[in-house]
Amino acid sequence: MPWQRFFLRGAAAPSLPAATLNAVVLCFGLSALFVYAFSALQYEWHWQVLYQYRHKLWQGWLMTVMISAISLLMSLIVGLLLAAAQRSPVILVCQLGRTIVEVIRGTPLLVQILIFFYVVADAFGLQNRYVAGVLILALFSGAYISEIIRAGVESISQSQIDSARSLGFTPWQIYRHVIIPQVLRRILPPLAGQFASLIKDSSLLSIIAISEFTLNAQEVNAFTFSTLESYLPLALGYLILTLPVSLYSRHMERKFNYAT
Repeated sequence: MPWQRFFLRGAAAPSLPAATLNAVVLCFGLSALFVYAFSALQYEWHWQVLYQYRHKLWQGWLMTVMISAISLLMSLIVGLLLAAAQRSPVILVCQLGRTIVEVIRGTPLLVQILIFFYVVADAFGLQNRYVAGVLILALFSGAYISEIIRAGVESISQSQIDSARSLGFTPWQIYRHVIIPQVLRRILPPLAGQFASLIKDSSLLSIIAISEFTLNAQEVNAFTFSTLESYLPLALGYLILTLPVSLYSRHMERKFNYAT
């Protein structure tokens, strides 16, 4: 059936002119929808008031960029360590890794932020809320990344590993030439989604008074009583951060697109 062939083969990549035209039509349609919705609301805009606080929003956006970038790098390290721990032959290490992952994935990030900052960080004398916020995000996202990596590694069939061993490959060569190229291709989409979620999850750090984008937008709203004018730039700012992650992941998918 046609729909079955579509899902088995996937949609063909459109040409650049066609993709550009589709993007323009889609943006025009969405813009018309929002213009109609706001006109029906009869909302009175006060952008001139918000313009006075542009530097505060800009500083908050830069802080979000810095926190997200550092957290992304640290979450990759945490994810690799937890994935390796879960595949460790040492039972204690394996169980410890699984317990950490399940506890982090099974509890809300909001609760983890409160407990880690006001209980754990305070017990160890960690007073810098920015460092604590980065560590919290790295641990939270690292637990999800570890599962993505573990699932990608375990998706490689044992027959490929046995074939590589029969050819005299060392364990490192098996990972380098057999496992890692295939795993990269398979984990890129969920990994990009997790990175985008991490950027948006950084907004929850506002509850521990980290002066990032969301907290600054909330403060501007409190100063000006201009809710939509404060939060629409907030949505646009996060979109500017998450969209390149998605586009770059698609580029990497095409780069590693080969038959397996």
